[in-house]
Order: sequence, then structure tokens, then C-alpha cells
Amino acid sequence: MSRRLSRLLDIVLSAAALALLALPMLAIAALVKLTSRGPALYHQDRVGLGGKTFTIYKFRTMRLNAEAESGPVWARRGDPRCTPIGNLLRRFCLDELPQLLNVLRGEMSLVGPRPERPFFVREFSQRIPGYARRHDVLPGLTGWAQINGWRGDSSIEKRVEFDLYYVRHWSLWMNVRIMLLTPFRILVDQNGC
Repeated sequence: MSRRLSRLLDIVLSAAALALLALPMLAIAALVKLTSRGPALYHQDRVGLGGKTFTIYKFRTMRLNAEAESGPVWARRGDPRCTPIGNLLRRFCLDELPQLLNVLRGEMSLVGPRPERPFFVREFSQRIPGYARRHDVLPGLTGWAQINGWRGDSSIEKRVEFDLYYVRHWSLWMNVRIMLLTPFRILVDQNGC
């Protein structure tokens, strides 16, 4: 019953957020297009519930073909691949807003462990015990690790520790608490999303 309520909350809140944020999202898309070459939206494969791959949507924050020469590289604070607008979007997690569509589609939840790219999932699964347990729940826009300061360019081991705590102690109330704390954490945390 709690999982169904959680899904209903995801649908209602993400639909409401998309309706309220439609104009600001159009403005962000226009800024991205006007200030750098390439599309405003960026899509990438991520690993979700049950280890299944899905396509995540974000506003593009890096120059076009940023990983063409290097292959998959972990984004870091002050990343030279970021555009000036991209740095601002990443700082306040605004690049993540298109993922509300992923929430509506049921590929993500508003709350859960942040989804990673298949390349990094393979690496972390070999290196970090219990890493795959993160895929026992839907990935989220925000999560227990993020509101506790483990987001962006921070320790993946600590992030996984907090994600696994979330998986073990999941409750609807915990999700509501994380959603309420997220805006405050975004404003004070300098690690980015």
C-alpha cells in the first residue's frame, strides 16, 4: 500500500511541477541553446530498478561531445567541460528538471538513489560491496545520500552507504522528509547535483 501511495505521490507532484515549471524550463532550454552549440536537452543511459537500463533526460550543461576523446568521465566541481550556463544549472540542480518526465513514466521516483551510467555501475559493483542493492528501489531525483551532503563530486563509497541505508529503511514518511529537506540542501551544499 505504501509503495502505491508513493507512486501516486510521484505522479501528482511531478505532473504539478512540470505544469508550474513549464515556462522556466522553456527559458532554461532557450538559454542553453543561445549560449552553446548543440541541443538543449541531453539524454543518457542510466541503470534503474532491477538493473534495467533507461534513458534519462537533462538540460545539457557541457560542451557538445564532451566525452568524445576521454570516454565516460566522472563530472567534478569546476569541470572545464561545463558551459557557463551549465555551471549555474548544475549548482542549483536545474539541469535535472527534465527528469520529472522520467518520474511520470515510472522509470524514476522523486526520491531514491541517484541513477548511474552503466559504465560506472559495472565499476562500482566490482569495487563496492552491496552496490547492486541500490537497484532494489526506483532511482530518484533526490535521495538520502544527497540531503546528507553526498552528491556531485563526493565519495561514492559514502554515497552508497547512505543509499543502502535508504533501501533498508524505506518508508513513505522518509520520502516526504527527503523531499522537504532537498530545497534547503541544494541552497547550502556546494558539491552540485
